[in-house]
Amino acid sequence: MDAESAVTTCYRHSRVESHVRCVRCDRYICPDCMREASVGHQCVECVREGARSVRQARTAFGGRISAVPVVTYVLIGLNVLAYLGELVRPAVVDGLGMLGRGLAGTDGGHYLWEYPYGSDVHAEGLVGGEWYRLLTGAFLHVPATEGTFGILHIVMNMTALWSTGRVVEAQLGRARYLALYLLSALGGSVLVLLIDPDALTVGASGAIFGLGAAYYVMARRLGYDMSGVNRYMAGLLLWLVISAGLTSWQAHLGGLLAGGVVTLAYAYAPRGGRRTPVQAGVCVALLVLLMALSWAKVSELSGGAA
Repeated sequence: MDAESAVTTCYRHSRVESHVRCVRCDRYICPDCMREASVGHQCVECVREGARSVRQARTAFGGRISAVPVVTYVLIGLNVLAYLGELVRPAVVDGLGMLGRGLAGTDGGHYLWEYPYGSDVHAEGLVGGEWYRLLTGAFLHVPATEGTFGILHIVMNMTALWSTGRVVEAQLGRARYLALYLLSALGGSVLVLLIDPDALTVGASGAIFGLGAAYYVMARRLGYDMSGVNRYMAGLLLWLVISAGLTSWQAHLGGLLAGGVVTLAYAYAPRGGRRTPVQAGVCVALLVLLMALSWAKVSELSGGAA
């Protein structure tokens, strides 16, 4: 055997001489392809394959563990941006707030539904085909022009979202948490539509009440000391009663119920490979139910023309 035939090269870089083997696949690797292992070195492909085979840590509810509440930060940012948009253009509230049915004129005026139709009046809200209002209204708040409560509305909601959202997101993981938030917001809008379709409502309170329900269900499932949790829920329910005279109690109650249903599915779905499909199935079923109820109500309000 001559000297040249004894030269070994990296399996990825055929022109680079190498005398080190990967401890897993036994192929020669150059310094650029070496990755330190507990014993010796591994090639990049073996390291990548090993990472795929390692089971990622999960929370008690099946979500991926994350130290940073990214979704909560994003939701707060969206609410604040929407509020700034209201300050620049107050008409955003009329155009995107939750509204089942209403009438608007070409002059920008808004009228009761009983106002007679005319060439300068058109239907708005869900009856007018503006289905996006079911979610956009949950990212708006009472304008600052409405006095002190206009500022307190978003401050109180964002404070609650910050304090409760971080805890719930850490337990559920980002995807499950986002689904919970949006379905709770939708649940609040749907109950407003069913009970008070002529009211223009805004606020993230429905979604936040859903997070409150989630916090309670998770605490019971994990065996927490319920004394503090019960006080938290008592305060939440007290605000639900007080809100009847200030904001939309229908949105609060709808969010609470929707959030409770979703989190019960998260908490009590069977473990193993069936857990995620069961959790996703319940979320989809709730979404279908809420949309079906909305469609039926809008059809009723518009005389079957929805």
